[in-house]
Amino acid sequence: MDNDSGRTYSYSIAADDIEKRVDAFLASRVEDLTRSRCQALIREGHVKVNGLPVKPSYGLKTGDLITLFIPPVVPNALEPENMSLSIVHEDSSLIVLDKPPGLVIHPAPGHAGGTLVHGLLHHCGDISVIGDPHRPGIVHRLDKDTSGLLVIAKSDYALNFLSSQFKKGSVKKRYLALVHGILKGNEGAIDLPIGRHPQKRKEMTVVPSKGKRALTLWRKKEEIGHKFTLLAVTLKTGRTHQIRVHLSHLGHPLVGDRVYGHKKNWWKNHCPQALHIMPQIKRQMLHSELLGFIHPDSGYYCEFISPMPDDIREIIGGLRGISPFDKKENKC
Repeated sequence: MDNDSGRTYSYSIAADDIEKRVDAFLASRVEDLTRSRCQALIREGHVKVNGLPVKPSYGLKTGDLITLFIPPVVPNALEPENMSLSIVHEDSSLIVLDKPPGLVIHPAPGHAGGTLVHGLLHHCGDISVIGDPHRPGIVHRLDKDTSGLLVIAKSDYALNFLSSQFKKGSVKKRYLALVHGILKGNEGAIDLPIGRHPQKRKEMTVVPSKGKRALTLWRKKEEIGHKFTLLAVTLKTGRTHQIRVHLSHLGHPLVGDRVYGHKKNWWKNHCPQALHIMPQIKRQMLHSELLGFIHPDSGYYCEFISPMPDDIREIIGGLRGISPFDKKENKC
């Protein structure tokens, strides 16, 4: 049923649908709903099975009766903000942006304004009704201090189409990462599950027993200053903080990572000659340099590349210039 008060759907579960997750089932049945939006509706109490609220992971059983209520679209409460956006490509269905470091993707505690979403609402106001009302058009995210490419959907169809590719792992994502230490070999794979840290709830960590599978491929591009390595990193899954957590677990955290990385003592003890460079590092040295996906309209593969940003280039240049050995301590 569809009216001005919202939409209501009812489904009776047959044998073919048993054991499916309720969020996945609803996303497959309602054309303009993404799975993440279904999960949000479930958590908000708009989905009931046999009259009772459930979790998104609930496994369906024969005879279950699902009721789904989709509240009516209301004007977006977020205020558009005029900001400079580095647009790499734009058409009627999507926008590919080159995000600068320091820009938050969507509103969150401590970031009520000045986010990319606010800028997008000013740039193209009709995006306000696409997907989650607090994250309109957002297909995937980059951390605040990670720079580089990301794609924004301008229609529900494009959002679903692109989200499906990210879910399947078919999107090509390659990053530049400057890390501490010299990795052994020229390339490798990190296949370790990631989950929420049991004590530090804002952080992620490798969780062998309960985490979700995470696969990161790395390839060495350059050894720098005898204590640093520039990597090309390809993601095969998309877990929160995946690159940062995996490389830190490997013992080679990102340079400048304030959460998972080395602090000042590492520089003092391992590379004192580069200590003067540390204050110039304002964020983790991670950049999304390549993004490739199937376009929702044409069906053709599209690929975009972003050059290394100036701040990472300057830090690498400074590290290249340090002497190979510290005369007094022989540590760098």
